[in-house]
Amino acid sequence: MVLSMFSAAATGAQTTATSEVKLTPQEKQLVANFDRRVKDYLKQRAQVKKKLTPLSKEATSAQIEAYQQAFVSGLRGVRAGTKPGYIFIPAFTQYVRTIIQTEFPPRDKAEIKQTILEAETKGVPLKVNYPYPETKELSEMPATLLLKLPQLPKEVKYRFVGRHLLLVDSDNSLIVDYTLNALP
Repeated sequence: MVLSMFSAAATGAQTTATSEVKLTPQEKQLVANFDRRVKDYLKQRAQVKKKLTPLSKEATSAQIEAYQQAFVSGLRGVRAGTKPGYIFIPAFTQYVRTIIQTEFPPRDKAEIKQTILEAETKGVPLKVNYPYPETKELSEMPATLLLKLPQLPKEVKYRFVGRHLLLVDSDNSLIVDYTLNALP
């Protein structure tokens, strides 16, 4: 089940040891819709994985590589025609920008931007259903920002490429979705 720390805050659960995130009704709806779209991707992912022959514990590197390629190919097939913004709708992008602009003191904002922008991610193609290049650095999310965004299941992760926010599959580095200029 995809749980959002914002959803937890909306129900009165404490999200961190020191603070609780409060959302407007519109933000609660936005986060709930985001969670639903992530769950939709996870269902597609599970359907593809179910059709694959499971790897044995003695699988060779060639078998593992073939499995990964079949997994990516299957995902691309079921997601053919998926356009950017399927998960990161424009309102969600604005929500991320607002979080960065309003939830952090100026010093923290500068640190977040420095951490994100110093990663060597030039040349990463912004394409849905395209593998994140193995030769490019994966920009880690600053922990302070990660704590403010809706939590994700382990199968996907947030990543920045410059100012652009990506959702990347953890197992195969497939770019699930992206949004431009999420970093103000």
